[in-house]
Amino acid sequence: MLQLETIILFCIKQLNSERTIYSIYHLLNGKKSSQTIQDAHLFSLKKFFGIYESLTRESFDEIIQSMIKKKWIDHSGEQHYLLTYSGNSILETNPPPTYLNGWSYHPFTSLFWERFSLFIQVTSNLVFGDTRYVPIQKNNDVHLWLKSSLKELNVPRKELGNIVYSELIECFNMTKEINPSILVFRLTGFQQIGLTPLQIVKKFNMNIHDYHIDFIHTLHYLMQAIKLEPSGFPMLTILIKDFHQQDELTLSSRKTWNLLNQGYSPDMIAKFRRLKLSTIEDHLVEFALHVDHFSIDPYVEKELQTKIVEISREIGKRQLKLIKDKLKAATYFQIRLVLAKYGGE
Repeated sequence: MLQLETIILFCIKQLNSERTIYSIYHLLNGKKSSQTIQDAHLFSLKKFFGIYESLTRESFDEIIQSMIKKKWIDHSGEQHYLLTYSGNSILETNPPPTYLNGWSYHPFTSLFWERFSLFIQVTSNLVFGDTRYVPIQKNNDVHLWLKSSLKELNVPRKELGNIVYSELIECFNMTKEINPSILVFRLTGFQQIGLTPLQIVKKFNMNIHDYHIDFIHTLHYLMQAIKLEPSGFPMLTILIKDFHQQDELTLSSRKTWNLLNQGYSPDMIAKFRRLKLSTIEDHLVEFALHVDHFSIDPYVEKELQTKIVEISREIGKRQLKLIKDKLKAATYFQIRLVLAKYGGE
């Protein structure tokens, strides 16, 4: 049973045939479109956002076809699927990995790995007094970060290795769901070269998709554990101390937000920025999702908001067309705004 299959099954169950199968592909890729961001929120799938940016459409299609053959999923319309009884049973006995948190950590995952792997390599060589080695990471910013961080650490360099080792052991001992080998075999240290992902896949007789998910899961677990108990991991904390949750608004929507706060209407903003009105409307949907105090009242009358929420709950779906068919007075934009603001409640 593949971890990736489990995640896709979970997503299909959550979507309940209200989105196409490719909405899951875009979610895993971390596509920064208004629709994908809205789906991540509305269907409680934020933890999988951007966890597999390198997944190809071809590989995704192969997995879907394999799941159809195994009778885990069934067509419910063009590019729409539902879980079969068998698929539900599989999901019940194989829940998705616990510590994945793509929405919070995917912007930092690569940087965390670069820092962590270089930190371990440098620490290992410090212990043995070796200065003649080639750094495993080429990113100059990561080198500068490590130099300044090591200066800040008030720890004798010979003792650094033991302290880091103890912290890692303690961190991994806090859960039974993580296999540290997935990470450890990739690490380079004193007279020791880390394995490549393909070498690890061969060593553990794993599927490449499984390896990727396990690796990301392990990195997310480490970031989460360190963040929750920084005082318990003073050495490891240096890896994430400047990781601050990024503004959830995209750069383009931030410009729209500034103009909106200056009193410009969506039409005026579209003309001023030479963008389609639909793009500005996408930005307003983003505000409804991410900005707590953003009011949708100027765009949707209170009575219409109530009707949209009621119909959405009544039909138990968040498909725009189904709601629009029952409520001709509402535009698709208004329905999206209301679902963005209240759909998760």
